[in-house]
Amino acid sequence: MAHLLEEDLKNHQLLDVAQKMLLAARTAPKGRGRNTLHLSIITGKEIEDLSSVLHQMGNESNTSFYHRDADNLLQAGAILLLGTSIKSLGLGNICQLCGFENCEAKDLHPQIPCIYNVGDLHLAAGSAVALAADFRIDNRIMFSVGKAALKAKLLPDDIKIALAIPLSATSKNPFFDRPAVHK
Repeated sequence: MAHLLEEDLKNHQLLDVAQKMLLAARTAPKGRGRNTLHLSIITGKEIEDLSSVLHQMGNESNTSFYHRDADNLLQAGAILLLGTSIKSLGLGNICQLCGFENCEAKDLHPQIPCIYNVGDLHLAAGSAVALAADFRIDNRIMFSVGKAALKAKLLPDDIKIALAIPLSATSKNPFFDRPAVHK
């Protein structure tokens, strides 16, 4: 019989759950069934590199919580990246939830997201973290890390909004009860 140690199993299991989370995010409901999402997973050196980008962003913007979040990432065994492109759903003038008269008017402002792009992204993130909870994997949805992933070009060029979900399996969730930051 083999003697399996926690440390030998932990990263393998975190990656396995991250892969399941990716599929849960993919199968989450989407407006009109259209896919505007890009999903991927990073581990190891990519996490360290992303942490460095987030520290750089903290220095550039004098934003202390970016540094806190960057340090937090180093405690993750895997990170699920979720991003969306900005594409109108094509509902004409029956929606108007973006504030424009119709999708054609919204499309004149390509940096303003269609509300369904953002909603689909958040539904996908919710499905992913629900699955992580089922496996008792520590996690947190982080917009700061999503921004860093965009800056680091870890997502395709057409992806304009991103979130990230770092994963950990420790005695205490490192992504909650974090040190307070001061502006």
